[in-house]
Amino acid sequence: MNALSPDPPDFRHERYSTLLFPRYRFVPGRFPHPRRAPDGHSYGTSEPEVTSFSAATWPSSEVYLYGVDLFNVAYWWECHEQWEALWKFTGTESYEGRFLQGMVQIAAASLRRFMGSHDSGAALARKGITRLRDCEEDVFLGIDVLSFSASVEGHFFAAGAKPPLIDLRFPSCEVDLPWTQ
Repeated sequence: MNALSPDPPDFRHERYSTLLFPRYRFVPGRFPHPRRAPDGHSYGTSEPEVTSFSAATWPSSEVYLYGVDLFNVAYWWECHEQWEALWKFTGTESYEGRFLQGMVQIAAASLRRFMGSHDSGAALARKGITRLRDCEEDVFLGIDVLSFSASVEGHFFAAGAKPPLIDLRFPSCEVDLPWTQ
């Protein structure tokens, strides 16, 4: 990692969206605020707009997929912004909303950890992990919940563990063929 912003754990990780990354990773106190500062990377643009999102439609959500890409390359503040828009859209207390809140908390915790706030980052990561593990499904919104939770836990609570990456699992397309009916 350099002194100003985090390095991604794997530059070659698979991309899930087609959107370009901002020109810098926002770290409070080190770079201009993306939306408020005139020289911020997102100054004058609107917040992410969500018109549709559910557990069934996540594979086609550019906001969600872009959030995953941002997370995987250590744009944690920007990722948080994408997922927070989805969290608000789904309803903060909905099943999807609680899971997304956990993801938002993990992104924010990762930024705090990078900034040197290990205790507050770890506490927030623990809250996020708890929300994810409240999920009753093995894979939710394309994320292997137990595997991802374990990698987050390792990153925050085990010495030398790498930052977590999200490898999405897309649903398989099952087609009813005439001879199988």
